[in-house]
Amino acid sequence: MTTWPVASERLALRPATPDDAHDLWRIRSTPGVSDWLTRVPGSEAEETARLAEPDRLARTVVLERDGRAVGDLMLLVHDAYAQAEVADLAVDRQAEIGWVLDPAHRGEGLATEAVRALLGVCFDGLGLHRVTAGCMAANTASWRLMERVGMRREAHTVRSGLHRDGTWQDGYTYALLADEWRASRSL
Repeated sequence: MTTWPVASERLALRPATPDDAHDLWRIRSTPGVSDWLTRVPGSEAEETARLAEPDRLARTVVLERDGRAVGDLMLLVHDAYAQAEVADLAVDRQAEIGWVLDPAHRGEGLATEAVRALLGVCFDGLGLHRVTAGCMAANTASWRLMERVGMRREAHTVRSGLHRDGTWQDGYTYALLADEWRASRSL
């Protein structure tokens, strides 16, 4: 179990609340940030309503620096694939993660720090077996971050995702296992 907030060197990670909607909307609406999001943020009122949805709220973790939101992380815990006889052992053993960082803080190493802290929550706090993340191949900053935190590229899919600009984009999927995380921590 994880006790919130989780502190890293310069950040605090905590579950989102509806009160975070303004700051997250501001960050996510920034040109360049919204280019890679699943959906372009709507109005502030629309995004406030979306963040208040129980499923969205449950998977959103806010990054704070000096008490101010500088981004958010997605933590979507789910069951691993399993055969029927052992399915109960696969419940809530995997997660998909994602991230958004205020561009005013790019180049400071905050995204790397935040994702490492989130991986600690996943493996050390929640006892997960496997964590994945994905992006369009053209989102270089995202896949480089996955590699910096020790994730391995498991898939390169060809023209598998339709970008809002109308082009079919290649995709990358990265993953990290609990034993790989533990081995990287002992180095």
